[in-house]
Amino acid sequence: MIILLAALSGAIAVAAGAFGAHGASSAQAAEWLKTGATYQMIHAVAALAIVDRLGAKPPAILFLAGGAIFALTLYAMAIGAPRWLGAITPIGGTLLIIGWLWLGWTALRT
Repeated sequence: MIILLAALSGAIAVAAGAFGAHGASSAQAAEWLKTGATYQMIHAVAALAIVDRLGAKPPAILFLAGGAIFALTLYAMAIGAPRWLGAITPIGGTLLIIGWLWLGWTALRT
């Protein structure tokens, strides 16, 4: 399931990045799409790598969930959703940080 979610996350990141580069309605929208796509892609790849190499499912799930919350709120604002969604974006970032810390803890234990 993690591999499927990581693959979907990667596909969404590519689509968002392409839309940001070619179809965004403003410079701000393009920047939100670029930032979201970058974070989402990095964490999709990281989730794949850590599940494959370490079997570290909890950090991988945090990477995918955090990446989705972080990126999808930015994507939504880029296509016209209310800016108050920006208040939700840090929740995704917090999950990403927790995922990295959990990964570090996992590495220390093994």
